[in-house]
Amino acid sequence: MSARLTDQFAFLLEADKLRGVDRTTPVLDCSRPENSAEHSWHLALYALVLAPLAGPDVSIDRVIRMLLLHDLVEIDAGDHPINEDHDWDAVARAERAAAERLFGLLPADQGTAMKALWLEFEADETPDAQFAKRLDTCQPIFQTMYGATPLAEHIEVVRGNLQGGRATVLERAFPEAHDHAWALLGRPSRLDCSALTSRLPFLNEADKLKLVERATLIGDGSRRENTGEHSWHVMLYAWVLEEHAPFDIDISRVIQMMLLHDIVEIDAGDVPIHGTVDSAAIEAKENAAADRLFGLLPVDQGRAFETLWREFEASKTPEALFAKAIDRVQPVLLNELAGGGSWIEYDVSLAQIDSRVGAKVLRGAPAVWHYVRGRIEPWFEARSISG
Repeated sequence: MSARLTDQFAFLLEADKLRGVDRTTPVLDCSRPENSAEHSWHLALYALVLAPLAGPDVSIDRVIRMLLLHDLVEIDAGDHPINEDHDWDAVARAERAAAERLFGLLPADQGTAMKALWLEFEADETPDAQFAKRLDTCQPIFQTMYGATPLAEHIEVVRGNLQGGRATVLERAFPEAHDHAWALLGRPSRLDCSALTSRLPFLNEADKLKLVERATLIGDGSRRENTGEHSWHVMLYAWVLEEHAPFDIDISRVIQMMLLHDIVEIDAGDVPIHGTVDSAAIEAKENAAADRLFGLLPVDQGRAFETLWREFEASKTPEALFAKAIDRVQPVLLNELAGGGSWIEYDVSLAQIDSRVGAKVLRGAPAVWHYVRGRIEPWFEARSISG
């Protein structure tokens, strides 16, 4: 068990580096480039929200997992903007080598399965891969066109992509997205795109989660993580660590919970676990945020998402208990990776970790906590001696 957890955390901590890969597309307020980790989270949200537009043979749960993994290879191979000239054969070779290295960090059974899912996405042949690819094509288009102050050159990239680039496939494979993208460029709409356009306000508003700063530093200690990329990372954590739940869980529901669990921070902000908080005030803010944000969706879908969010908050079902445990343990590993991170800033003791973090993780993933506590104890012992 310990050896498996060592390998699983080696992969999860290496995956943290995806936050450092910047893309060409800016976040919606156009303040900075989007990174590939938060892009992967947003695409997973696109998949969940736009599920009603997928074909009957598409498994949204598999699509979400593909999108969590699809850009991991950029840790080694980098991002390659579609409007630039590249040796695409060389890019493909670099990405395959990256897949071998990264998925090779996992226990063999998990690594093989995840690499197969990544290869399926790349091949673009199955219904799941095709829907995932279409989302990966249209999300940057809408993020650009709905941007606060998009650059003229970015708009021209969108136009060229729709006229003769990869996005031409949308006309056949996702006609609503193709038609609406052209409408945003000024061409009169030819289709009823309401199933798409009624959901874009929520997806656009969700982009603001990429701007919510958390207390925890990313692994290299260079900056604080944001809640969008945090949500992507804990989804990956839940998937990889599923086998350590002490009870039967539906991991697809857990992953969906993690996808939505912090969306209320757009309005309510992040609450550092080691800070001083007014729990009643925070709960009121988060409830109001849930009402507003999920209210942006069609009524039935908004209610279903809010119900899932409230299940996570209540922390009573097996899925919610496991999700809460994973949400607590991820910052612990980031702090260890960053040489102490927010533990130093908040002067955190091991006893505080045990009471504020360990108690919750023990409820939903006890084997994970026993392993993690053993990893972090030497850091606190060394700090105590040096202090």
